[in-house]
Amino acid sequence: MRGASGDGGLVHPGLRMAAAYAWRILVVGVAVYLAFTVLGRFELVAIAVFLALVATALLRPLADLLARVVPRPLAVALSVFGSLFLVLGLLALVGNAAAGEASRLVGEFRGGIGRIQHWLEGPPFHVRRGTLEGLHDRINSFVARNRGALISRALSSAGRAVEALTAAVLALFCSIFFVHSGDGMWRWFRGQLPEAARSPWDRAGRAAWSTFAGYTRGIILVAATNAVLVGVALFLLRVPLALPLTLLVFFATFVPLIGSPIALAVATVVALAGRGPVIAAVVLALIVVVGQFEGHVLHPLVMSWAVRLHPVVVAISVIGGGIVAGVAGAVVAVPMVSVAWSVTRALRDAPPEGV
Repeated sequence: MRGASGDGGLVHPGLRMAAAYAWRILVVGVAVYLAFTVLGRFELVAIAVFLALVATALLRPLADLLARVVPRPLAVALSVFGSLFLVLGLLALVGNAAAGEASRLVGEFRGGIGRIQHWLEGPPFHVRRGTLEGLHDRINSFVARNRGALISRALSSAGRAVEALTAAVLALFCSIFFVHSGDGMWRWFRGQLPEAARSPWDRAGRAAWSTFAGYTRGIILVAATNAVLVGVALFLLRVPLALPLTLLVFFATFVPLIGSPIALAVATVVALAGRGPVIAAVVLALIVVVGQFEGHVLHPLVMSWAVRLHPVVVAISVIGGGIVAGVAGAVVAVPMVSVAWSVTRALRDAPPEGV
């Protein structure tokens, strides 16, 4: 009995500590995986609720401000539907701009492809013309062989568009109630809990909402700043489809670390085909400048509203969320991790009962 009880003394303290942290990390990892799995099973509902929470974080201050001069239901209607019409008007403007430049862009792309081929044939690449023509022929033959698959994939995309519309309608429906009476809904939920659990849940819920709202407002500000900077540069450089590319940069910023570079890479390809290698090189340099400005100025300044996460944690969260749930997982991973960390801190730093 003595030997059995004294076995713990034979284990090095560092190994015991490593084992204690290891099983806790495994539990957290399993919990995160199960959370993403459940959200994946109810992806449509999860995305709709997430969008509704984003809209609530952005529109609740506006609704509270309007409620000082008009009845609250009218203030909620003005803030929600006014913002909706503004977004739809912006999307219509972008669509009209893209449609108006489509014919000109086709001609520029044809000329741009010729310039790219000529550029690749010269130094320092010295690619043979036959290689480029063979690549073009292989692409055409691939499209011809897989036309049926491409059509079926397009039809599948149409089905996804219907799902996206359903999620948007559900998000609009939920956001109206969240903006109007989110506090009352939370008080009702807290009232259903046992008396001893109400205080911890209230601290956790308020910390979670404060972090989520701060992150949402911060990332919107970062995305808008990036979009304005890139849009002005693209307009000055006369890059085709400057307005749609600006909108692409705005939405891509919601995927931290990798979203903006990918969007600006698309802009570089458009600039290369439409304006030539010199303008494309300028746009490529813009990727570096905007990335440095976003990473070293905007994020530290703006994200101080929310919980600051180490870049390694952000990168792992984005990649892990993308692996588990695709683009949606990459978008929601960082705010979920931020909320989880803020809740942990709120519960850990809570004063003892009765103090």
